[in-house]
Amino acid sequence: MSALLSEKYQQWEQECDARFRRLKSNEEELNRIFIRRYGLQQILSPEEDETAVTVRRADLQREIRSLISYAIGCLFGRYSVDVPGLCFAGGQWNAALYRTIQPEPTNILPLPDLFENNLTDSIIRFVRLVYGEDTLEENLLFIAGALGGTGAPREILQEYLFRDFFADHCRIYQKRPIYWMFSSGRRNSFKALVYLHRWNGQTTETIRKDYIQPLQAFCRRNHDDKMLEELEQYEEKLYQLRNILLHLDDGVLKNYEKLSSVLEKIR
Repeated sequence: MSALLSEKYQQWEQECDARFRRLKSNEEELNRIFIRRYGLQQILSPEEDETAVTVRRADLQREIRSLISYAIGCLFGRYSVDVPGLCFAGGQWNAALYRTIQPEPTNILPLPDLFENNLTDSIIRFVRLVYGEDTLEENLLFIAGALGGTGAPREILQEYLFRDFFADHCRIYQKRPIYWMFSSGRRNSFKALVYLHRWNGQTTETIRKDYIQPLQAFCRRNHDDKMLEELEQYEEKLYQLRNILLHLDDGVLKNYEKLSSVLEKIR
């Protein structure tokens, strides 16, 4: 069944406002009781400043960025639109949990659109499958409008994923990211997301062989020497880290340090 994100957001905004007003009213009633009990009518007012209410209101840009993060979680299998809550964060994998969205089997979502499983197209596929084909273009316009920027909706989404998503993710996870951004360097010749909890010893080698080497061939055909130089240096770094194993019990930062030469800096 088709669904408009704009209508979903409006419903969510109304729910948030109602919850906000209810909590504000409850806090003010508690203030009145306290003021009457201790005879502070001439000193205190029961009215509560909205900034002090401990429940937050809806914010369009924040909610859309959260939706994108959730979509990425579904693409990696951390979440599933078919069941509530966390589905996989290590342990036993249960393929039966994923019907609507099948997680990326390689656990690698490249950002360059040269690849069929690129992250932008994968998120668009998520929107199509979850909210419907008929409303896809309108929903993409709504997402792009919330993210801001110029250009077509796909371009705005891709720009956000390249430049801002990882910083948002690091902030939300207090600089302990679970989605790791592989990055070849300043030219952004290659970037890809990997889910920490599905890491295996072949991940860096898969990136090197299935993504970096095809990109190098593309650069040679198009005589892009600067991009090729960056990719050659990056391939060497990946080769040095081939078959590296991570131990989740060591924590995010210790594991991240092992791969810091091929990953985006945590911001």
